[in-house]
Amino acid sequence: MSHQYTAAVIGAGVGGRVSMAALSASPRFDLVAVADIQAEARADIQEMYPGIRAFSSYEELFAACPTDVVCVSTWPPSHLEVTQAALQLPLQGILIEKPLSDTHASGRRILELIRARNLPMAVPHGLLVANHSTQVLKRVHAGEIGHLKLVEIQCTGWDIINAGIHWLDFFVELTRREPVEYVLAACDASSRTYRDSMQVETLAVTYAQTTSGTRVVMNTGDYVTFSEPVDNTLFRLVGTLGTIDFYGWEPRYRILNAEYPQGRLFEFEPGPTILHQHHLENLAAQMDRAQPDYTIAEGSLAALELCEAAYVSIRNGSVPVPLPLKDFEPPPPGDWQPGLPYTGQGGGRNGRRLPPRPQQNNRPLHPAQSEEE
Repeated sequence: MSHQYTAAVIGAGVGGRVSMAALSASPRFDLVAVADIQAEARADIQEMYPGIRAFSSYEELFAACPTDVVCVSTWPPSHLEVTQAALQLPLQGILIEKPLSDTHASGRRILELIRARNLPMAVPHGLLVANHSTQVLKRVHAGEIGHLKLVEIQCTGWDIINAGIHWLDFFVELTRREPVEYVLAACDASSRTYRDSMQVETLAVTYAQTTSGTRVVMNTGDYVTFSEPVDNTLFRLVGTLGTIDFYGWEPRYRILNAEYPQGRLFEFEPGPTILHQHHLENLAAQMDRAQPDYTIAEGSLAALELCEAAYVSIRNGSVPVPLPLKDFEPPPPGDWQPGLPYTGQGGGRNGRRLPPRPQQNNRPLHPAQSEEE
């Protein structure tokens, strides 16, 4: 049998429990320890996995029970801190739950630190290993619906950071990592909703556009009305030669193109393997050959930049946020109110006499820019 690696999970929430289930189901790993600050969660895990060692902090676990692999499954703002501590161990591999962190800068730092160690890494984006969604990727990349023009996402009961990180990561892969020019988002936060320890929106629309003009429009929030009967997620991919609809984690998709002019539904039996297990066993394969592969991590980092850019757009009055995000400078406060009559005072520019569109990278003029600029 292939070498078996010892593993510990930091955080016994939803993500951590999925990793524990995947580790215990895989012959490649021996799940030996968990850390969580809540005594009730530790007791629950010890009942589920008799013999597992449970600690109240990651510091205590790392000191008493170092392992070959650590799965970082705490809340996103703590990922950098936990990863930095884990990297002091003689690790052979690491899994970081998505989102990599709560900010793009922090996520980038995590990836830099892991790269510096030349350490194999996994980021468990399930849509990149599920049968139905990997087929969708292959069909789009093979040109079966022509050139992809629009990705529309409808998702209820979730939000930009906790579900959008999955959906936008899939958009990044659909477009083969094509650079995104800008992100524009708007949201309502009146319900004061929080989810997975993060403040999130009541209802939001996130819009992004790649350099070639491919758009993503993502609707998220507590209650989103769907354009057709579905449970909680709808992806609609629109190309120049057809469309594909699929439904998040549901193992099915529908394609309409020249080969299937009436449309055809493809359905799959749910696989016996937990999606996290695919990622962990890919991590084991990296460790076996001592060859890290950061492809998925890089895509996840790109998706995190889109998520954060959406929130930055919202916090600045729903302005377009050009990427890279690190170069964005918030605009000065404005008093222009679209939809109200123009008084002829206070400056402005005549929309009937706009100057030629700037050609450098085709980014939109900032709302504060004037004709003369």
